[in-house]
Amino acid sequence: MTERADFLVVGGGIAGVGAAARLSLDASVIVLETEDAIGRHSTGRSAAIYIRNYGNRTLRALNAASEPVLKEPEGISDRTLLSPRGEMLIATEEELPDLKAYLEGASGLEELSAKEAVDLFPILREELIAAAAIERAAQDIDVDRLLQGFARLLRHNGGRIVTDAPAKAILRDGGVWRVATPKGDFEAPVVINAAGAWADEIARLAGVRPVGLVPMRRSAAILPAPEGHNVSAWPLVASASESWYAKPEAGKLMVSPADEDPVDPHDAWADDMVLAEGLYRFEQAVTVPVTRVERSWAGLRSFVADRTPVAGFAPDAQGFFWLAGQGGYGVQTAPALSQLTADLCLARAPSLDPETVAALDPKRLF
Repeated sequence: MTERADFLVVGGGIAGVGAAARLSLDASVIVLETEDAIGRHSTGRSAAIYIRNYGNRTLRALNAASEPVLKEPEGISDRTLLSPRGEMLIATEEELPDLKAYLEGASGLEELSAKEAVDLFPILREELIAAAAIERAAQDIDVDRLLQGFARLLRHNGGRIVTDAPAKAILRDGGVWRVATPKGDFEAPVVINAAGAWADEIARLAGVRPVGLVPMRRSAAILPAPEGHNVSAWPLVASASESWYAKPEAGKLMVSPADEDPVDPHDAWADDMVLAEGLYRFEQAVTVPVTRVERSWAGLRSFVADRTPVAGFAPDAQGFFWLAGQGGYGVQTAPALSQLTADLCLARAPSLDPETVAALDPKRLF
């Protein structure tokens, strides 16, 4: 028996579940997820921070549009999804051009002296800091509460999430898309490709031209808090060239080499050598040694050539909607991109400005 809906969403990460939740207010929606639960891959391995100035001009527009929802998530949560953190960039002499480039077009950043930077993150080597800046309004995001809130909204509106349902075949026939899975067959006039690192594979399965998605591994490790320090109020700190970053995490420090190694889509894990090199770069910037790694992991950040997300109908396949290529910005842009997806799929005027919508359109890639 084939189950029918107005929209099928392939992928149960924050992008797919968010879009499905917004669509469910006005349409019937089914989410098909390969794993046994939603949010298993990039969503569950996010650095979980909202940084308004992170990314290019289009991404900054998406960040700004998402902030009100993260602050007041009506229908998703009964309280804000944000909590104070701050993001500080530090630059050596060699990294000054990187910091200058980041500051261009940014808003709400405050330049700091080396001493002020060390006051905020006390284990930094003051003598190595040529310049620093902080976005005090950067905030931690409760990613699980956002994801589960979207899922509850979807189910409340009659939508469904089907787990353990990888797409085995996708075919358009008679004006509808049919997706065959081990949990049965599903059909809808519109299929939304929110498959993360696997989005190009889903497109090929459907006979749709890929967008040139490149999954890139990003590793991280949890270190004990430096002895004698309470790190809970420290900001996230990153090198201006993005060669490492560190963020307080449940009383410990999460440190990432900020790696971007192209890989095939898979259930990612940290590369020991890449992680060791990144921890060494972090160690050179601080006054305490790295003595122990409590655990490590990796996720995939997927980009197209211009490093801007892809959101819109495919130019070569009727009813095939792209929602992919969010890179490392997927969680903090999810509120804006989910609303845009619902607007475009339901033929409504988008709330985002036309320039941003055009910059996200997959047509730009062909």
